[in-house]
Amino acid sequence: MGLGLSPSVRAEGPSVRLAFVGDVMLDETPGRLIRQGRDPFAPFAAWLNAADVRVANLECVVSRRGSAEPGKPYAFRAHPRVLPVLKRHFDAVGLANNHSGDFGTEAFADMLDRLQAQRLPQFGGGRDLAEAHRPLIVERQGLRIALLGYNEFLPRHFEADVDKPGVAWSEDAQVQRDIRLAREEHRADVVIPVMHWGWEYEPQASARQRALARKLIDAGADAVVGGHPHVVQDTEVYQGKPIIYSLGNFVFNGFEHEAMNTGWLLNLVVDRQGAVSWRSVVARIDREGTPHPDRQATGQCWQRGQTVSAACPLGGSPSDLHPHQP
Repeated sequence: MGLGLSPSVRAEGPSVRLAFVGDVMLDETPGRLIRQGRDPFAPFAAWLNAADVRVANLECVVSRRGSAEPGKPYAFRAHPRVLPVLKRHFDAVGLANNHSGDFGTEAFADMLDRLQAQRLPQFGGGRDLAEAHRPLIVERQGLRIALLGYNEFLPRHFEADVDKPGVAWSEDAQVQRDIRLAREEHRADVVIPVMHWGWEYEPQASARQRALARKLIDAGADAVVGGHPHVVQDTEVYQGKPIIYSLGNFVFNGFEHEAMNTGWLLNLVVDRQGAVSWRSVVARIDREGTPHPDRQATGQCWQRGQTVSAACPLGGSPSDLHPHQP
């Protein structure tokens, strides 16, 4: 699988390679690139295409409707022309974040319709509370993988309700219940919650993130993947399961500081027993918000059975990995 796994940690039966990327914001500078016919994901296309399932956190609403949230310092609304570009590179997008509701319920509902028309599945949001908490089931190689998404960064009124579109809010007991139901009712072999949490610009996960991550794994999650802080955070292994607290930015307006212009593409391999291995590919974001693989950077690697991740160079190439099948 291109990761140099020892025989003792090779996948048990069929395996699936997932690629997760952090915050993808397609308004402003990245949106202008797409309007010009350019593709901000192009430098990472080979790495994304090497995965069986490709997932992004969509950190903006995609619509032409609605009005900006009053008093919010940053409100992001991308033009619908960005959707074919997203569809080209991703198999699912997470909507549980603090920008999906920037232009109100009407714009959020319009985005849901547009994603459905584009046949680009989403999770972490919905037309009502039940849909927002329902897992997205992705089936590859006979494995049923459940993706769940939750936001815990204000404002909370972006949350879905029984009769209102919106995102899934992170309530501990509800998230734990959703994880159990993903296995019991939706027959998932692998369950991965994707969390929007933590404090912005902090390189270490907070006590709240660590406590919640453990609860999610105790409830049955096979791995936990996070975002929101706009920087890469530390990683952890709990009960033999990996926790990646923040992938940082991926496509976003260029920031002033290097840490905010650095993100990860996470390659995560799973089988019926859960996570087999993961490896990060370091992304450097240029002034136009476009990420580029940094082949000189040292990323992190982990294999089943290890208690911590280890530093490892990028090495190899995307062609070493299994090609994506559309």
